[in-house]
Order: sequence, then structure tokens, then C-alpha cells
Amino acid sequence: MHMIDIITKKRDGFELTKEEIDYLIKSYTKGDIPDYQISAFLMATYFNQMTEQEATHLALAMRDSGDSIDLSEIKGIKVDKHSTGGVGDKVTLVLGPLLAALGAKVAKMSGRGLGHTGGTIDKLESIPGYKVELSVKDFIKQVQDIGIAVVGQSGDVAPADKKFYALRDVTATVDCIPLIASSIMSKKLASGADAICLDVKVGHGAFMKTEEEAVKLAKLMVSIGKLAGKKVTAILTGMDEPLGHKIGNALEVYEAIETLQGNGPDDLVEVTLAIGSQLLMDANIASSNQEAVDMMNKALHDMSAYNKFLELVKAQGGDVNVLKHPELLLSDKKVEILSLKDGYITEMNALDIGKAAMRLGAGRETKEDEIFLDVGIDLHKKIGDQVKKGEVLATFYVRDKGVEEAKNLLLEAITIGEHQKSIKLIKRKIS
Repeated sequence: MHMIDIITKKRDGFELTKEEIDYLIKSYTKGDIPDYQISAFLMATYFNQMTEQEATHLALAMRDSGDSIDLSEIKGIKVDKHSTGGVGDKVTLVLGPLLAALGAKVAKMSGRGLGHTGGTIDKLESIPGYKVELSVKDFIKQVQDIGIAVVGQSGDVAPADKKFYALRDVTATVDCIPLIASSIMSKKLASGADAICLDVKVGHGAFMKTEEEAVKLAKLMVSIGKLAGKKVTAILTGMDEPLGHKIGNALEVYEAIETLQGNGPDDLVEVTLAIGSQLLMDANIASSNQEAVDMMNKALHDMSAYNKFLELVKAQGGDVNVLKHPELLLSDKKVEILSLKDGYITEMNALDIGKAAMRLGAGRETKEDEIFLDVGIDLHKKIGDQVKKGEVLATFYVRDKGVEEAKNLLLEAITIGEHQKSIKLIKRKIS
């Protein structure tokens, strides 16, 4: 088998076989195929796309390029969720403990962030002492003991995907739906869960800007999961404004704690309940959507979900005492951003608000950038809210970095008009 033949076949729009894809992934992972040939393959795929079978074969080949986690020792149905990424998206911090408090088994491997703000692992590292690395043995034991573990993704999981993504990033082939779907699903399938719910974000602050694109990606990921023998559902959720009010690592931990104590913002709760109800049904813990929602609302208000979060943090070495005073996690230097006019907030460019948080140091522009865990943005107003000139739109938690630039980005990202407007958060479910 020769790589030039595979490139030619894909360039001419033909479907690759499982054997051809397996050869490509194994040889590239071993270093037997040079980057320039894989770059040519990626560009041919970008223009000619892939069938569902090809994308599935690619996901499975990348999964098999490294370690897969065997969770069979854990009794019951293991559940997992994945978000395609958004601004202020701290759903995992709320959903994981909530599901575990209701008896689900949550074995979660999460990543770091690049752009906007940090990833789930960066957020958890804002808790002093929290260990994001566990051995597979300890990871499995913790899920058995308390129902949940949240760790960083192992370097041995889907190494082919890491090599592929690095090339996609520099060859303008990142936004190719089959490559996105295969990348995400290779890691999800390697993580060992039985049931997966995909939170596919759509809007200004999401990778998928239109619902049409998001539906296409969601359908392909669901198809890959099902062809691989997993229960997979996708829920399309809006990202035309940040999720919740707080953006930044420790700030998002703070808001997750508020939510786990029954005082969370409506939009964060709505998304959490939509994903959680699907996974509780998949885990055979709830028999209907309404039963699942009722169970979760109870757990959010009787402190059982919050107590499970404390249990998780304690199990992974985190300082539980600081969580009882989460304001201690935040920078004590604050700047208030005031509205320049009267009216209603009609639009928020979530991406630019995420960039404003990044300018303050809450996210990374490159993998080497230092991230400040204690900085970020607390939005006091969202779409539909009335504002008056001189009223506080947001509070910045800052160090001596990027304040003026972040202020300008935020003010330009918020549109104030004369008429009140509302947005739909849960777009649709694909299963």
C-alpha cells in the first residue's frame, strides 16, 4: 500500500477503505509517512469530505493508535459528555457531581483550553491542590468508590489525533466536519463510557456558527458513535451569548458552586438539565425526561449535588475549605465596565467577550502561554436585560494585563437597542 495512491484516491473523490485508513494512521503515528503527504491528504479530505463509514474508520483508527480505557470493572452504565466548546461553559463542573449524586457513574477525561478561556482541567486547577492526573487504577477505583472522577486526558489516548490536529491547525483544515467529528469521537470512544451526550454549541461564540453546520456535525458524531456500538445523543445548544455570567477559571468554579447550591443562572441550569436528563435515561436511572429533571432539581436544592462536588475535590487532593469561600479564589483587583447608553441588550458577541477574558489572562493564545486562574469577567447583564447609562455591565477581575483592550472588546461586543429580545437556548436533539 502506498500513501500517494491514498492521496490520489481521496483527491479524486473516491471512498477510502478501512484498510487504507488503518494503514495511513498506523504509518503516520510511527513516523513512516511525512507531514507533507498527510497535509495533502487533509486538504483533499477538506474539499471532498468523507462518508459516515470513512469518518467512523478514521475515528476508530485514531482511537486504536493509543490506549483505550477499560471501565468494565465499574458496575453499571458509565456516562460521559463532551462540549464542542463555548464561552463560560462550565457544565461539566455542575453536571458531573449532579449525575454522580443520583447514582450515575461518571468517568470523565477532560482537556485544557486553547483560546477564549481555560478548559475544564484549567478550571479545576484553580482549586488549590486539585490533582488532575490519576493512574488508570486510581481513576477506576475513585469512580467505583464515589461515582465520579474528573482528570486530564492521558497523553497516550489517541496520539494520532494529536499529530493530525497539529497539522490541521497549520494547513487551514481545522473546520472540516468529518475531521472534527473523527477527532472528537476518537477520544470519546477511547475513554470507555457506555453512553455519551454531545453538547454541540452553535452561534457567535461556537466553532459552528450556523445551525445547519451544527446539525451536520452532530449527526455525523452520533452516527460514528452508534457504528462503534455506543449510545450517543447530541443536543444543540446556543452560544450567541456566554453561558452563565462568569467567564474565567476560578470565576467559573465559583458559579458552578452557586449552581450546585441551587442558585445558578437559568441558562446554565437549562443546559445542564437537558444533557443530564438524557444521560440519566441512558443510565436507566430515570424512565422519562420529566422524572430526570425532577430528580436533578431536587439534588441541586437539597445540597446532595454540592456535597458530591466537595467529595470529588477532596478525593483528588483539592482544598475543600476554600470552596466554602470561593471568592478567595478570585483576584482582589477589580474594574467595573459601565454602559454607555440606555436600552435593552439585544446582542452579545460571545466570541469577542471570550477574547476579552483571554486578554485579561484567563485563556491561552498559544499552548505555551501562562494562564491566570484568578482573572476573568462577571457579566451583570445578558440578552433581554434593560440597562441604563452608567450602570455596571460587567466586573473585570484583573491583574496588570490587557484591561483597556478587554474593555474595548467587551463594549463593542454588546449591542444595546430600543426593543427587548429573547433567544432560544436548546435548539434540538439528535439521537
